[in-house]
Amino acid sequence: MAEKSAPNAFLRGGSRTLLPDEERLHYLPNLDVDRVKVLCGNCYEHFEASSETTLIDDRELKVFVWARRTFLAE
Repeated sequence: MAEKSAPNAFLRGGSRTLLPDEERLHYLPNLDVDRVKVLCGNCYEHFEASSETTLIDDRELKVFVWARRTFLAE
């Protein structure tokens, strides 16, 4: 994995069915955002920035906590 796309964010909470553990590590080009929205099938999982960080595979990641789910319009 190229360094510029190495994970720098961890998405905590929400459905493990829609967003499995292996998809919770993300690269965000700008960590100074309040929210992250991830498409999961027919819905979006929304995560909000926290002041926490976590250490995964010797890499410090900013933690975003699940806030809500919205569905795509038909």
